[in-house]
Amino acid sequence: MTGVTMGLFGVPELSAPEGFRVAQEKALRKTEQLVGRVCSVPPGPQTVLIFDELSDSLCRVADLADFVKIAHPEAAFREAAEEACRSIGAMVETLNTNVELYQSLQKLLADKKLADSLDPETRRVAELFMFDFEISGIHLDGEKRKRAVDLNIKILDLSSAFLMGTHFPSKIEKHLLPEHIRHHFELAGDHVLVDGLRTEVPDDLVREAAYKIFLYPNAGQLKCLEELLSSRDLLAKLVGYATYSHRALQGTMAESPETVMQFLEKLSDKLSERTMKDFEMIRGMKMKLNPQNSELMPWDPPYYSGVIRAERYNLEPSSYCPYFSLGACMEGLSTLFNRLLGISLCVEQPAEGEVWCEDVRKLAVVHESEGLLGYIYCDFFQRADKPHQDCHFTIRGGRLKEDGAYQLPVVVLMLNLPHSSKTLPTLLTPGMMENLFHEMGHAMHSMLGRTRYQHVTGTRCPTDFAEVPSILMEYFANDYRVVHQFARHYQTGQSLPRNMVSRLCESKKVCAAADMQLQVFYAALDQIYHGKHPLRSSTTDILRDTQEKFYGLPYVPNTAWQLRFSHLVSYGAKYYSYLVSRAVASMVWRECFLRDPFNRAAGERYRREMLAHGGGKEPLLMVQGMLQKCPSIDDFVNALVSDLDMDSETFLVDSK
Repeated sequence: MTGVTMGLFGVPELSAPEGFRVAQEKALRKTEQLVGRVCSVPPGPQTVLIFDELSDSLCRVADLADFVKIAHPEAAFREAAEEACRSIGAMVETLNTNVELYQSLQKLLADKKLADSLDPETRRVAELFMFDFEISGIHLDGEKRKRAVDLNIKILDLSSAFLMGTHFPSKIEKHLLPEHIRHHFELAGDHVLVDGLRTEVPDDLVREAAYKIFLYPNAGQLKCLEELLSSRDLLAKLVGYATYSHRALQGTMAESPETVMQFLEKLSDKLSERTMKDFEMIRGMKMKLNPQNSELMPWDPPYYSGVIRAERYNLEPSSYCPYFSLGACMEGLSTLFNRLLGISLCVEQPAEGEVWCEDVRKLAVVHESEGLLGYIYCDFFQRADKPHQDCHFTIRGGRLKEDGAYQLPVVVLMLNLPHSSKTLPTLLTPGMMENLFHEMGHAMHSMLGRTRYQHVTGTRCPTDFAEVPSILMEYFANDYRVVHQFARHYQTGQSLPRNMVSRLCESKKVCAAADMQLQVFYAALDQIYHGKHPLRSSTTDILRDTQEKFYGLPYVPNTAWQLRFSHLVSYGAKYYSYLVSRAVASMVWRECFLRDPFNRAAGERYRREMLAHGGGKEPLLMVQGMLQKCPSIDDFVNALVSDLDMDSETFLVDSK
């Protein structure tokens, strides 16, 4: 049969927006059946399987809807998906406070003999489901449980209000800005609108104005943040934690806020001298270009470090683009995965209606002996109304089905690349190429996480481990031996010269200590906001003190950067994760791939020890399996700091 129209991702109902209602009703009916089943079977491994099937039937609609509500070009699809997210979300809230459901799991875990007889993955998944119940307040009496549900809903509302406020432009009367800089901003009648920090603009005054206006405190946003932080604290205390941070960090590699702060303080101490040197270098450049105003301010580092990079390494991103055509980069990834893991990326023709835009590509991920592992939909090109951030979405998680077959994982990678034209293929800047590798790292985690349960499939693991596979891919993207395999000039076929790769890699180390110090400051601020309540002073005073201690550039009066810190919503108490993941990725790279980035035995070990488990094994145990030792806080700190050192091998190559 030809010309059959399918729904999105091959889901028959989703050939039209109304299909979301059908899909969600189907999922809710199945949920009711499964709840009945799990409450009637005697406690045992079967309990965990039914729980996972329950989670799967809801996630298959919720995850798909999560993606469609932000990425589909048609408003009707986006709205239907938004509605589905809301109704599935409400269902999950209800299930997390369903006492009978909770008791069926509690019977299993409370019976020591039964619990000990479960294999490690099943036991971990059972404990993770139990944790979801507990943080929702299931063990409380009826009245307190209702309060927990109400607080959860309030937190969701405050989170979306705060997120919207982080992007909202600031407004100032036109006459307050010097005339010669007004054209840098949007004009609205007698006002000027400022919607960002303008970090790349050479004029110091423009950057200063943008900083002071965009970060000027907004009373409504301030109140929203204070309420969000105190509601999170109330919820954490209600369900039995000392602080929200203690609740958020359970099950992560860090495990506790005390460990996180210890890590951040040690890292800050180790960085301080290098950060000071970076600031001196940036100050020197500012003095050279602007002698009458050489005090270093928070709006200076991004711009002047870029100037230093370009000057010192003679870097012109556009000279790299011809070597990084999208076709060449995809071939490079395919070669790398093939040599490391025995995997090929094969283009498949999607059926009519299966994709949401005709330029979306579908890749089958095929293993040389295991066959088809899953599908990656590549939504790579710019289009109107498409979100700007590059990201990875799980559409369907892998799991072992009751009939013994494996449910194949399906993911989407979303980037914002330029379209090709009649004369030019799609050409990537070095930054876009690195992002492509990063997102592919998430996709491989999803494809190779061969877990029995979808609750822990692929990237469904603690936040401070989830970024390890993607950051590790950045090391491959910056290694000449890997880049040399694929970076060819799209017209002449000439390889990217080695000294160009070296210059690019070394330029990334310029002012990198100051950049890392800024991340330490953000992570520390996030910990303090989610730590002991009531807070010792206003969020702005805390910002000023933390900036002084962990960053070193002066706080600017009448600014409130925290009101633009959108990660407080998605990474509440977990912003440190990025630094910890980078430390682990660095250790894995040095230990296993630095000598030979195509080492098949190391690739297989990486799959076996880290990727295969998704979130089904404790993250620190996976790291230990890979590195053959359990890293200490000092090991994490040293890995990050040694990454800042210039690579002597590169200089030898350049001087030949």
